[in-house]
Amino acid sequence: MTSIPQQSIRLTMLAGLSLALALGACSSNSSSGNGNGGSPGNGGVVGSGGVVSAGGTVAPGGSTATPIAGGTVAAGGSIQASGGSTSAGGTSTSGGSTATGGSTARGGSIETGGGSAGTMGGTTAAGGAVGGTTGGGATSAAGGRAGGATASGGRAGGTTATAGTTAAGGNTGGSRGGTTSSGGTTASGGSIAVGDGGLLAAETASIHCFNWADAGDNFQKGALVLTGLSATDSYDTVLASSNAIISGFKTVLGANTFRMPINETTANTATTWAAYKGIFDAAISQNMKVIVAYWLPPGSNHIADTTAWNAMWKVVVDAYGTNDLVYFDVFNEPSGYSAASFITLVQTWMTTFPTVPANRVIVAGTTTDVDVNQQGAALPNCLLSLHIYDSVGNTVAAAESALKTHAGPYYNRTIVTEYVGASLFMQGITTQMKAYGMGSCYWAGLEGTGGVAKLSGTAPNYTVTVNNAANLTLIQSGWTQ
Repeated sequence: MTSIPQQSIRLTMLAGLSLALALGACSSNSSSGNGNGGSPGNGGVVGSGGVVSAGGTVAPGGSTATPIAGGTVAAGGSIQASGGSTSAGGTSTSGGSTATGGSTARGGSIETGGGSAGTMGGTTAAGGAVGGTTGGGATSAAGGRAGGATASGGRAGGTTATAGTTAAGGNTGGSRGGTTSSGGTTASGGSIAVGDGGLLAAETASIHCFNWADAGDNFQKGALVLTGLSATDSYDTVLASSNAIISGFKTVLGANTFRMPINETTANTATTWAAYKGIFDAAISQNMKVIVAYWLPPGSNHIADTTAWNAMWKVVVDAYGTNDLVYFDVFNEPSGYSAASFITLVQTWMTTFPTVPANRVIVAGTTTDVDVNQQGAALPNCLLSLHIYDSVGNTVAAAESALKTHAGPYYNRTIVTEYVGASLFMQGITTQMKAYGMGSCYWAGLEGTGGVAKLSGTAPNYTVTVNNAANLTLIQSGWTQ
């Protein structure tokens, strides 16, 4: 673009402003009198920017070339160069009605600066955040932040773009897409999601998980000792034993995730935590996801010492908060809290630990994780945790109904982090999880009655073998990826 002396620009702009005020022509939304491609343009009737912005029928140089470098045809003449009627900002080129930035192309009807639409955008900008009538994320872009009415899908989607009206991600507002999170009204192309899904749905569906628990259950006042480990194990022994067990989870059970407990004593005692880290480090070295969940001591239903609880989480977050393989299940079964008070607790936790991304925060359902509808509505960018046991009824229909009711419209970002039961219940729950594309963590992998696998050998040279082949087959049938 030709360089124009600043003094000439200022004089031309002042003259143009006076004329515009006199004519009353100051609309910033006209498709023919604004932006790069508006009536006057740089050197046009008003000067730099036309009636409102840069570029007009004539652009730099105007129709006679006298005001600014250019001529009838040069640098912005009636059909030439930057700002001309068919060049950059003209009727049909960059910023024109149909070219780069035209009425359906990149940048909408006016594009780069046209019609004052968005940032770099117009009616149908090539990408949400860059403009367009619908700005960040068209109604049906492929999950992208950048939709537009007819752009090219994905992060620059449109109503007819890649994936169409129910593309992967749907309405993609919010911090990770969708009306309120990643994915919009139809998760990953589906048609039954409600404002959730997209990236979160994919995150959820990818969880193929077993609980790895303390041999005496996870409700412990003292330090936690997972099955196969010992309270006196050093870091190196925990690391070696964990590597053998996690390898078995992967190759024998087909898992890619395990869920494990944490409590104040385990994290806030330096020597215990130093050894316990061997579990996390073994998992990360094998690209295994870890869900770390807080368990209360036995007989409690409230956090007894908030300072100690926050200190515990700080230890864990400082060590693993930036690792994408580690997920934070803030509070397993918050039975002493109402849904509203627990939601407040989680919101406070997220404020306290802002470096942990919301898509790796898991929020328990009400009381014993039995229903996630209130949490799903209040915390749109988080994953959710649901527990379902065959106490709901040992029939296929009862299991399916319980999952539909208690996950509600938020199923596509809910993980069933605990479930176990007799065969008909297992058939129903796994069938419905598969239909919903949900992630799940069976209770339990190794611990206690119902453990689907067992350990053979001695630490750290363990072998994982299947303890209940029929159950394992049902569990795996519920996985979606």
